[in-house]
Amino acid sequence: MDSLDREVLEHARDWRAADRGVWLVTVIETWGSAPRPPGALLALRDDGLVVGSVSGGCVEDDLIHRVRTGERVDRPSLVVYGVSKEEAARFGLPCGGTLRLLQEPVTDAGWIDEVLERTSRHELVARTLDLETGRAALAPAQRGEWFQFDGKTSRTVFGPRYRLLMIGAGQLSRVLAEMAKALDFQVFVCDPREEYYTTLAIPDVCWLPGMPDDVVVEFKPDANTAIVALTHDPKLDDMALLEALKSPAFYIGALGSRRNNDARRERLAMFDLSAAEIARLHGPIGLHIGSHTPAEIAVAILAEIVSVKNGVAPTQKKAAQADSCSPAAG
Repeated sequence: MDSLDREVLEHARDWRAADRGVWLVTVIETWGSAPRPPGALLALRDDGLVVGSVSGGCVEDDLIHRVRTGERVDRPSLVVYGVSKEEAARFGLPCGGTLRLLQEPVTDAGWIDEVLERTSRHELVARTLDLETGRAALAPAQRGEWFQFDGKTSRTVFGPRYRLLMIGAGQLSRVLAEMAKALDFQVFVCDPREEYYTTLAIPDVCWLPGMPDDVVVEFKPDANTAIVALTHDPKLDDMALLEALKSPAFYIGALGSRRNNDARRERLAMFDLSAAEIARLHGPIGLHIGSHTPAEIAVAILAEIVSVKNGVAPTQKKAAQADSCSPAAG
């Protein structure tokens, strides 16, 4: 669950505790181009205050107007925006996009407390809602499960859907971790160097003790895992990469210049890795945006990770002739 979804649920819970009328609005289906994906959340208070988003803004304005003019939804119901070209234009839906939303009143916020508590322990939780009866239930979910709607029942998954394993606990890792959490990643750090791990203090980040190769094996990377080697120490980074490149992780990257990464690939080829496995390595890591500071490098790294996750080919890689020994990501 990304930080925005958590904020939506926290506000909905607090508003309900203050005896305010509260509705949750969830994107359940989209057609054409839509600014928010299925499962996106918005909380709406009885005076029109909102947290979260389901579109670019115009749909939110209409929902606010409905509440402020006295409309009250007392059971789960569906609403569609953008059916006609004129309506799509009116609500700012690009390229004829259409949104189908689920509105439901929050009468008992107990389930929200449970979701927030369980996701704070990094659990994945699925909430199933029967639109006909209004009955809802919580159950454990598995990584790789997504929002589902069959016309009668919705199933929303809360909790971090992706994992990011960082090898290295330096300043870049701290910035990268904070940004990654906002992008729905559960973040893990491995760094056996005492001078780094003893000062590590990043909220909601899991520390994994041990040597990088052992940690990667025990971590059991899956198709929802990204692994980045950030120590600039071949003895540590290469150990992790030797195991990571054999795994199903969707993204594997290493910090360093093009020259350093070419040398790294030569070293990796001396071990039991195939050419195809070595070719999976993203290095230099990140998109080329001229990054130099830790925050800029973190943006470049996460931009590339997200592009790979979303199936979009990165197009801003550094030109082959533009080598650099700077710590910039790309």
